[in-house]
Amino acid sequence: MQIDYEAELDPEQYDAVTCTEGPLLIIAGAGSGKTRVITYRMAYMLERGIAQHSILALTFTNKAAREMADRVRSITGRRLRDLTVSTFHAFGVKILRKEIEILGYKDNFSIYDEADRTQLIKDCARELGFRMESFDAYKVGALFSQIRSEQRPWSKSDDAYRGLYDEYRRSLRIFNAVDFDDLIVLPVHIFGLHPEVASRYRETYRYLMIDEFQDTSLMQYGFMSMMASRNVCIVGDDDQSIYSWRGANFENFGLFEKDFPDFKEVKLERNYRSTATILDAANAIISHNENRKEKALWSPAGAGGAPIELYAPEDEGKEAEFIARTIKEIRLKERTPWGEFGILIRTNSLTRRIEECLLAEQVPYRVSGGTSFYGRKEIKDIISYLRVVANPDDDVNLIRIVNTPRRGIGKTTLEKLNAVARSRDSSLRTAMELVRSGSSLGAEGGGDAVEGTGGLAYGGLSDKAVADISAFLDLVGEYREELLGKKRIAAKVRQLVDAIDYWGYLVEENKHSDNAAKWKFRNLEILMKSIEDWETDPDNLSPGLYEWLNRVSLITRDDVEDEEGGEVNLMTIHAAKGLEFEVVFIAGCEDGIIPHARALEEGEGNLEEERRLFYVAVTRARRRLLVSACLRRRRQNLAVDCVPSPFLLEIPPELVQNRAGESEFTEEEGEEYFGKLKALFDPDHG
Repeated sequence: MQIDYEAELDPEQYDAVTCTEGPLLIIAGAGSGKTRVITYRMAYMLERGIAQHSILALTFTNKAAREMADRVRSITGRRLRDLTVSTFHAFGVKILRKEIEILGYKDNFSIYDEADRTQLIKDCARELGFRMESFDAYKVGALFSQIRSEQRPWSKSDDAYRGLYDEYRRSLRIFNAVDFDDLIVLPVHIFGLHPEVASRYRETYRYLMIDEFQDTSLMQYGFMSMMASRNVCIVGDDDQSIYSWRGANFENFGLFEKDFPDFKEVKLERNYRSTATILDAANAIISHNENRKEKALWSPAGAGGAPIELYAPEDEGKEAEFIARTIKEIRLKERTPWGEFGILIRTNSLTRRIEECLLAEQVPYRVSGGTSFYGRKEIKDIISYLRVVANPDDDVNLIRIVNTPRRGIGKTTLEKLNAVARSRDSSLRTAMELVRSGSSLGAEGGGDAVEGTGGLAYGGLSDKAVADISAFLDLVGEYREELLGKKRIAAKVRQLVDAIDYWGYLVEENKHSDNAAKWKFRNLEILMKSIEDWETDPDNLSPGLYEWLNRVSLITRDDVEDEEGGEVNLMTIHAAKGLEFEVVFIAGCEDGIIPHARALEEGEGNLEEERRLFYVAVTRARRRLLVSACLRRRRQNLAVDCVPSPFLLEIPPELVQNRAGESEFTEEEGEEYFGKLKALFDPDHG
């Protein structure tokens, strides 16, 4: 099928698609049709007689690779079995399956995921005599990953782990295994040791394309450059480089220009996503970064668009209420589907209040790029206790909490209880009651007789196991009586948390980090406070346990989609990259959050990355952008005055509609608040 490329593409896209020979740098601005260019470029090469097996396109996620391959097949109408569209790591596996014997491995090697890696590091540390109660295998694994992929060199503070690193690498070889980092590192080693192998791959894949180039690490750049012939095309946007913490190297654009000096550059600046107002704001923000390629997004639809709305809620509770109610209002007035709303946050710690208010307003939503507040283990544990209190025959939740914290009802005991339950066609709780009662049902139930030999009770359980089961049933029974039909649920939940010594359990489970235990327990405090707020709400006419659990069920359901248009998307800005929504809320736009204080402490260049992150957030919006910055925010149970993000001052004032006066405080307070912004940049200030 003949494709009219000039009709399908704008002039800059056409230029990028039809340039197939020689090194090509495509600077693809947000919303400029990057995937369209890559897929049409592959189609154009195939149409010009370039063999499928000569084309290799590398990207970062399986989803992106599948989408590209499917779109090329759709455009060309061909099956394209020999076209290679892959992630970096999947292509590394392909190379290693063929070449790894060069390094002394067998070709049936295992690939260790993060859990496998963590366990092997623990085993090696134990053998070397590390004190395991204070050993953080996950943190050590992250260090080893950085060392292995050359993101950083060894430092004096790392010296204690050098021997462990060597033992870990030796163990991998013994087990004929590689870890995730090896999928890039080992092909680079093979190419370096055996240039003829690299030459063979260059000859096979004569046309190389790299998607999301701004996300490549130094090691991935080395991998690419050893694979590349003259016909290499990189596609990316330096203004969307936001993954330095994951190893992405911002300088790779400069390396490409140095290594391929005769490259051609094409800029895609037409944005088909956002209004001119949103694009003008984004351009103004990102122009403050010095280390970038000059570009300016513009809309072919022309000037216009709703102003960016700036709100100053009193605190995070009012902010969450504003977001939830505004979403309902926009949906009602403009018939915007739920799935076309995006709520973007800098860190996961901001989700809880927003989730609470979405729930209260019956707004369906899902959390991406992090664990939902109600999905965190410590929260699920306590909610499971409450579900078992409300319904003792709920086996799923009973299994979750019967030995959490540990109380001697382990796997063996549960297997025997399950056998009793199956034989009686009953719930686990009923089986527990039977075991405790010591009833002479042994013969009837097919289990061991009561008072059997060896101190075994009904079901083949020891006297100690029966005592532990009895204590658990007493606990559930006591709190069932306390919680059902009575008020002050939050106070009773606090008593329950103390009764099971959940704090002691968290300390035991997080020996390597007191802060982790404190953080998880703080989440429980937040949960109990939210229950208290709910049951003391004067508009709540039914503040009972069943009602609260039903309410929570709405936000802990799995894979439920609203028939009229999905769910509102609550996510970190990092997780939102590559996505777009009709209406976007950026919450918590305060100094210390955006830009994040910790990120700024970790490196000088991080202010520019934080600005790029804000730029990514702004350019997710197609039609309407609402930004909120609280007057005060609670930090460690103290209300702290906030200062708006300095990035807000970088937006031209004519593009902004200041809605501070519409909050529940005076317009003068709102104006005074945003006046703090000017003070930040006043040369005479201080």
